[in-house]
Amino acid sequence: MKIKESAEAGKSAYAIGKEMGISKNTARKYMQPGVAPPEKNHRPSKLDAYKPLLHELMADGIYNCVVLLERLREAGYDGGISILKEYVHPFRPPKKLPAVRRYETAPGKQAQMDWGICHYTDTVGMVHKVPIFVMVLGHSRAKYIEFTSRCDLASLQRCMVNAFTYFGGVPEKVLTDNMKTVIIGRDGSRPIWNTEFEDFSMDMGFKPSVCVPRRPQTKGKVERLVGYVKDNFLPGRRFEDLNDLNRQVLQWCRMHDGKVHGTTGRIPAIELSKEGLLSLPPQEIMDKYRWETRIVTRDGFVSFDGIRYGVPWQYSGRQVQVRLCAGYVEIYLDNTPIARHEAKYSSGRIVWLTGQYTGLGEKGGTPLPGRFARQHPQQVEARDLSEYDRLFRVASNG
Repeated sequence: MKIKESAEAGKSAYAIGKEMGISKNTARKYMQPGVAPPEKNHRPSKLDAYKPLLHELMADGIYNCVVLLERLREAGYDGGISILKEYVHPFRPPKKLPAVRRYETAPGKQAQMDWGICHYTDTVGMVHKVPIFVMVLGHSRAKYIEFTSRCDLASLQRCMVNAFTYFGGVPEKVLTDNMKTVIIGRDGSRPIWNTEFEDFSMDMGFKPSVCVPRRPQTKGKVERLVGYVKDNFLPGRRFEDLNDLNRQVLQWCRMHDGKVHGTTGRIPAIELSKEGLLSLPPQEIMDKYRWETRIVTRDGFVSFDGIRYGVPWQYSGRQVQVRLCAGYVEIYLDNTPIARHEAKYSSGRIVWLTGQYTGLGEKGGTPLPGRFARQHPQQVEARDLSEYDRLFRVASNG
């Protein structure tokens, strides 16, 4: 019948034979009008007499062929399990997935965030992993994506601040999975928050929320977005470094947010203006989470994202603040900039600072004054000469 249907569609005997894996002569034979396909010879099977019992067992929800074989053997079946598996397979129901209620979020109410791990090859063909932070607003589906060197708490906070700034506001709730940077355990069904993340959420003004354990589909919007980035943005992408990659991915976000979303039927970039997000916190609060604290080593370096960046040797042992900003690593001491480097993304590198050790030899490696007493010249009281004249007259009259 399939040969006849293909012939009626205009396919040749050669094309039909190639498509069905048969010779063109066989295809041509059954293309002729009035030629019927051969009848199948039904060979008796040991299972035939037990099929009614088999269907009764399957109606009771038993599809495990080991169990079915045991029940059929009790009824006298002496065949093998292979023929049983072959017969049961078409009747076996698909694997059941837990049903999930679909939610459409009201404007400004929720954002979902997650981490993913992507891969890229360097200039010599070595494969590297790179974490990716993803946040999507539940109502508008506007998205923010950032590639990072780490996925620790400091990186999470920095990415979230960048996302809120990109969106122009803060949602009422942020939903995530049970990552250790967010919760440290559970008291029954109640999450025990990481205190640093809880403080961060209060500073930013959102309420944290986590999925039910082992139910990632609860945050399906961001789960799908992570896969979409891996399958659509990353393959074949050319980039110089993570800063360049982040520029490209934000451009990609803007392009896709300007198109009609396949689920909502609306344009995310337009819907973003209707989100009604909470106002951003003051700049000094957001800046607090863009900085990380480091101690300068004895040889004048700070470690950031696996790279050692040089600072003037005079700051060895001091506690400084470091941040990644517009592709540069900036190092400050008490709000005063002391070094600025172009960010590097190959772990283990050392980035020197021009003049890093200037004056080190002259001062013996000690930037502070020595712990010595100081000798001062004797101070003689200076008097007006008229005072000496007055004293002389007094002595003479005496």
